[in-house]
Amino acid sequence: MTHALNTGGDRGYLRIATEEAFATAEQLDAFLKLVKEGRADKATTSLWGFYGTSPSERTQFIRDRLLDLDDLRIQAMDDTGIDVAILSLTSPGGQAFETDEAKTLVRNANDVLKAACERHPSRYVGMVSIVPQDVQWSVEEIARGKNELGFKGVMVNSHTKGHYLDEEQFDPILKACADNNLPLYIHPQSPPDAMIAGMVEAGLDGAIFGFGVETGYHLLRILTTGVFDRYPNLTVCVGHGGEAIPYWLFRMNYMHQAGVRSKRYERLKPLNHDLFHYMRNNVCVTTSGMACPLAIKLCIDQLGEDRVMYAMDYPYEYVADEVRTHDNLDISAEAKKKLMQTNAERVFNL
Repeated sequence: MTHALNTGGDRGYLRIATEEAFATAEQLDAFLKLVKEGRADKATTSLWGFYGTSPSERTQFIRDRLLDLDDLRIQAMDDTGIDVAILSLTSPGGQAFETDEAKTLVRNANDVLKAACERHPSRYVGMVSIVPQDVQWSVEEIARGKNELGFKGVMVNSHTKGHYLDEEQFDPILKACADNNLPLYIHPQSPPDAMIAGMVEAGLDGAIFGFGVETGYHLLRILTTGVFDRYPNLTVCVGHGGEAIPYWLFRMNYMHQAGVRSKRYERLKPLNHDLFHYMRNNVCVTTSGMACPLAIKLCIDQLGEDRVMYAMDYPYEYVADEVRTHDNLDISAEAKKKLMQTNAERVFNL
């Protein structure tokens, strides 16, 4: 069904887009330097070697709109009826760099985002990016993000050089998110060299498959290692329909419990609850890149109306009809308002 895409809630809800990317010129230049000097891993070389240099109209569109935090972006929001965009530094953030370079890039980017939110206070909400390579710095930046910058969430671009947030050294980051009552958003990046195997050669790296595999793996590590037992008030968000976890949840839960009972894996310990509980109480998923009614309704059926939020994934996906797909979903008016507006308001404390 075609209809006008207006801002202002004329359809009974505002549209809050929860996974919208920006970049800084400093960051994009650093990606290209990393690739040129041969310091990037296989996935970053494939992804940013292409996005950073391709002359195609589409890649130029993406680069221009990643860098723009004013007229182009606001116009795109107006044209597709997006009232509020929750913005975060594009993947892989600073996590592909050495620590000192990463901290400079990320702190500068957080300041750039703060200034943009001040210029457009009714349209933008910020998430603070971190540098897991330096755990203490990240803890301090989370506090600065909340208390000085006014940001409403924490963004991490999945693995950090092959390491994951369930590992013991990163626990202070999880604790800081819980203590500051900020949701942690785990955004994809491509698999590390130890995982990527032949995906690049097969043309299956990046958003087509590699992102989802790697980020779903990250979430599953968090689900199965007691993170939510230690921090029961922690909220973790993932995009793209939950990176396939909602679809696989029954089997994952069954086989996880079997693995715990068999004592086959030393790292798998009994949890306070099953995986369904954590997915329905500690995890929120967004619909970024998944404008498919069946997939969205599956997420809602598996996790509940309170755990699914709208996202566009701008500028990587920018199609007006994807907004209409959400508007036209065959769900109740109450459920649709939760999906498009009030779940985001609750999760991000807007």
